[in-house]
Amino acid sequence: MERQVYRLKAGSIDRLSISRETLPEPGPQEVTVAVQAIGLNFADIFAVWGLYSATPEGPFVPGLEYAGEILRVGSAVSAWKPGDRIMGVTRFGAYATHLNIDSRYVVRLPGEWTFDTGAAYLVQVLTAYYGLRYLGNLEEGQTVLIHSAAGGVGILANRIAKKYGAFTIGTVGSQAKVDWCQSEGYDRVIVRSRDFEKKLLEALGDRPLQLIMECIGGKILQTSYDHLAPEGRMVVFGSARYTSQSDRPNYPRLLWQFLTRPRIDPQEMTNRNVSVLGFNLIYLYEKADLMHRLLQELEALELPPPHVGHTFSFADLPDAIRLFRTGETVGKVVVRTG
Repeated sequence: MERQVYRLKAGSIDRLSISRETLPEPGPQEVTVAVQAIGLNFADIFAVWGLYSATPEGPFVPGLEYAGEILRVGSAVSAWKPGDRIMGVTRFGAYATHLNIDSRYVVRLPGEWTFDTGAAYLVQVLTAYYGLRYLGNLEEGQTVLIHSAAGGVGILANRIAKKYGAFTIGTVGSQAKVDWCQSEGYDRVIVRSRDFEKKLLEALGDRPLQLIMECIGGKILQTSYDHLAPEGRMVVFGSARYTSQSDRPNYPRLLWQFLTRPRIDPQEMTNRNVSVLGFNLIYLYEKADLMHRLLQELEALELPPPHVGHTFSFADLPDAIRLFRTGETVGKVVVRTG
């Protein structure tokens, strides 16, 4: 079977170009998927730049999530059949029109969901839920600060937190996103700026800050951490400050940002009785049983479908990444292969 893929050696977005290659028959435990939609993630940008520690050596196909239809099944697969509509995750390889994947890593697409919706769900919802519940120990009625509130993870984190009666404070990079976040049910929305600390204190009022979902880095991370209440937890799942508006990494700027990154003293953490936990969802990839357990728990929450804010054609995938890196998007950026 012939397929189209974006394969590159990491370094620059402008190296992304479509090539054609032959996809072999699926292995015994694999299924072949006709990809209909691809979800973009910040990890894609860092992988394309070669700044992601999990990036494969040499040329590779980026992409972590997708949705589509099963075309073929391996000899040992009994749970799936051709024609099944699915969404899935992969440890790179999703920037393709077709792919072979271990059948443990595909999930049935809900009947009313589109392929766009399916491609917008798994990575974001697993990040949000694992961060909030398994690392953050979210409890009923807590105060939760969610950075990048209008992004895919932020939107789902707010919806999950609201299921636990949390008071949610969202932060965004521009005033243009405030009204949208308020319509999503955030209790307070802050535009990140030089007076962020003042705005945070005003939003908190007398409430203790018990949980932070952090993906910005730099002074925003430090200020947020400084106001954690005793027994509070900061969960770090990204660092958007390292992105730039060029196709290639800005290495002098990256070096400056690295050298000026926050320094959090473990001794101070014990004195204040606070915690900082970091995780990267791709390192959970081998734990398929955990993924399915998380998804079963999420099903019980009855969350609304994820928000797809922007769609692109497969031919325009590099432009989709360029828009995504600006931080001006709301919700998920999805690329359609058809």
